[in-house]
Amino acid sequence: MPQFDVLIIGSGLAGLSLALKLASQRKVAVITKKSLLEGASVLAQGGIAAVLSKEDSLNEHIQDTLTAGDGLCDPTTASYVIEHARPAIDWLIAQGVPFSRDASTDSGYHLTREGGHSHRRIIHAADATGHAVQETLASKVIAHPNITLLEQHIAIDLITGKKLGHRHNQCYGAYALNCLTGEVITIAAHDTILATGGAGKVYLYTTNPDTATGDGIAMGWRAGCRVSNMEFIQFHPTCLYHPHAKSFLISEAVRGEGGILKLPDGTRFMPAHDDRAELAPRDIVARAIDFEMKKRGLDCVYLDISHQPLHFLQEHFPTIYSRCLSLGIDMARQPIPVVPAAHYICGGIVTDLHGRTDVPNLYAVGETACTGLHGANRLASNSLLECMVFSNAAAHSILATPPGPSIQLPQWDESLVTDADEDIIISHNWAELRQFMWDYVGIVRTTKRLERAQHRIRLLHEEIYEYYANFHVSSDLLELRNLVLTADLIVQSALSRHESRGLHYSKDYPGTLPMAVPTVFIPNA
Repeated sequence: MPQFDVLIIGSGLAGLSLALKLASQRKVAVITKKSLLEGASVLAQGGIAAVLSKEDSLNEHIQDTLTAGDGLCDPTTASYVIEHARPAIDWLIAQGVPFSRDASTDSGYHLTREGGHSHRRIIHAADATGHAVQETLASKVIAHPNITLLEQHIAIDLITGKKLGHRHNQCYGAYALNCLTGEVITIAAHDTILATGGAGKVYLYTTNPDTATGDGIAMGWRAGCRVSNMEFIQFHPTCLYHPHAKSFLISEAVRGEGGILKLPDGTRFMPAHDDRAELAPRDIVARAIDFEMKKRGLDCVYLDISHQPLHFLQEHFPTIYSRCLSLGIDMARQPIPVVPAAHYICGGIVTDLHGRTDVPNLYAVGETACTGLHGANRLASNSLLECMVFSNAAAHSILATPPGPSIQLPQWDESLVTDADEDIIISHNWAELRQFMWDYVGIVRTTKRLERAQHRIRLLHEEIYEYYANFHVSSDLLELRNLVLTADLIVQSALSRHESRGLHYSKDYPGTLPMAVPTVFIPNA
């Protein structure tokens, strides 16, 4: 049985940066479902928000965050994250991340502006920041002798005291499936970190990669962790609309650099929805697009930045420009067809300022966690920042306590299961779940739609539980099991909020209550 000081489940920015900060003093394992460079972090285009210019201030970044969060941000968390932003950026620069430079600025780096920000404060590497960051960190993780990398492994469940029949419910590691061999291994660790990212694949249309199936949230809930604010799903306003472009994101920065949203006849529509027009927060822009599409029966709207010169577009958006051009769309000459798509979940496993969950020796960082930073709506480019700050906080917490002695854990029991006979059940249930979540739990919600979704989730849950109990596990089954649980938490949270706030908009409760209260669910409560 493999034994480690620290087990990190997930290989995004939060997971890799945490591994590197621990590896000089701890024996670390990183497990990832696919290859090291697959996941949401590597797809991040825009950048990382931080106060780097003399014209900006910490207070203004904090206020922008609180404003976007619509009353539900934890002010203490917001202040903590933003005050620790500069050291996080300095650490990435020290690792060799090639951020875009600009000698004319006082910071020496090119800073862009995105919706909801009062200043240019997004440091980036052209329009492929996530790729630049992940590639830099991944090379260091691979080379580090104290880090064991287990690719093509998916965590099945956490091993906790509760499941072992102990009096105290701490975390001892996890069971994981080797996706290539079908073998289930037991991994023991003194500290375990959930860094599995989000849950965009619960929806039919998403900017997320196929790996974003809510694994960490579901495992944390089953282990005994509280979850909070699961109803707040950020739909990115501008996903490329093209039959051959799967989930390709058109960065917020395109609107930040002057991109204009238009109807098919060329009419600009955002000023009629918000005084900030295209620079309004994402939830407002996404609802405006949704409104215009439904009102006019449109398949998409258009994002036009063709007024900018070709060299500007090629310099600032090389990835987007090349991808669009490969599909026959020249953004220097014509507008880009776009639609909203599920992008980011603001809720997740409740943690403190050290990334600690309710279960001792279990941490959660990144999109899997709910730290209180994002509230009812995430401010653009605060997510990678949150990954960095909380991975550092978790590292300090873990290193403050010596690792405990090795422990023996029970092996995975497959004595009562058989090979699956009908995998079609999994694919059918997956497709059904994503379709009704898109139809009933999307950008605009009603109580009746949510109740319909809840009814279907209960039926799916029964089928999947029976399947899980009787057959050998597979990666598809494990992901579906986690998606259905995550969907259930989203719907329950949405039904419990009798108002419209931030990313949650209900036709039945269009007003906003005077007091903002987070939605918190407790397992078995």
